[in-house]
Order: sequence, then structure tokens, then C-alpha cells
Amino acid sequence: MIVRLELAPGDVLREDMLQDHIGVGRTPVREALQRLARDQFVTVIPRRGMFVASIDVDELSTLYETRAVMEPYAARLACLRGAPRHWDEMAAVIEESLRGGVAPEQLLAVDRRCHEIIWTAAGNRFLTDTLDMLYAHSDRVWHMYLADVADTRHAVDEHIVILELLKDGDPDTCAAAVEAHVRSFDDQVRAALTARLGPPLTT
Repeated sequence: MIVRLELAPGDVLREDMLQDHIGVGRTPVREALQRLARDQFVTVIPRRGMFVASIDVDELSTLYETRAVMEPYAARLACLRGAPRHWDEMAAVIEESLRGGVAPEQLLAVDRRCHEIIWTAAGNRFLTDTLDMLYAHSDRVWHMYLADVADTRHAVDEHIVILELLKDGDPDTCAAAVEAHVRSFDDQVRAALTARLGPPLTT
């Protein structure tokens, strides 16, 4: 709900309302909010309550530079540890996206699934947990700035190239392709921000 802006930046979060809306008890809602606060999706202000965290434009470059290091590293590990079953699954996900009439939101889900398969193939759960959180932040940025303008099809097409590199098992080339893929997203965000706010962010 936060990622898709159903809960917008600055919205007040009340446990009782979330329990009613989601249909679960108080404990899982409280635990989820604590996790979201740790992952910086929720801001807790003493004596005032919990709020959906803002999307700080000044921190977008930090988000990119972190993903630009960790995603290529995961790709390197995936090249070394991945199995044919991972690449078969990734190929099937991409193939499904090639049919006509696939909406941008669905293509974004394909992009995420491709990343998840790479993380799984990398075989490092600590890395996966961190990348999952970072991708969720990027997903939220996409909904905030790019949902109406992003070339999501191009992002999926890049995974076709990445898949072949993963199959080839060349860690350096694959890592470079994944870094370029992450940079492409960052470039689109910067272009959208320039259109809305003026000069681009300082790198």
C-alpha cells in the first residue's frame, strides 16, 4: 500500500484502521509497522504517532549508488552459483511478458521477479533481504515519478540480455549489464525530476 501510494507520504498510520483494512490482528500489524520503520518506509514521531515516510529527493542518488553496488555483486554471485532451473524460470517470466497488451504495472512486476530470481541464484539471504528492501524503495519512486512516463518495456528487454550473460557465466560482463540496468532507472527518475522540479540532482 505504501509502495503503490495507496498510503501517501505523510499519511497517518493507525493500527486499528490497518487491522480492519487488512483483516489481521494487532500483533502482525504492529510487527509489520516496526519492520517498515526499520526499513525507512514509516516514520515514528514520539507523542504524535506513525506516518508514511516522505520520499526525499536528495536521497535518491544514495538509493541509486547503493543498488549500483549491490545488484551487480548479486549478479556476480548468481553467475557462479546459479543453476539451469533459475535461468529456465527467468526465461519463462520474460516470455510471459512478451505477449501483447501487458500493462506497465505488470511489466514492473516482471522486472522485480527477474531481480528476485537473480538474488535467489546468488544464494545469500542477507544480500537478498537488503536488495528486497532497496527494490521496494525504487518501486515506490517509480509509482511517485515514473508510472505515467517510464519505458518499462525497455527494462524488461534489458533482462533478456542479462539472462544470456547469466547463462554464459561471465561475472564481469553480467555485473556491468546489471549496473547499466540500474543506472537506466536512475536516469529516468532524474529526467522526470528535471521536468517537474528544474535542474537535475547533483551526483
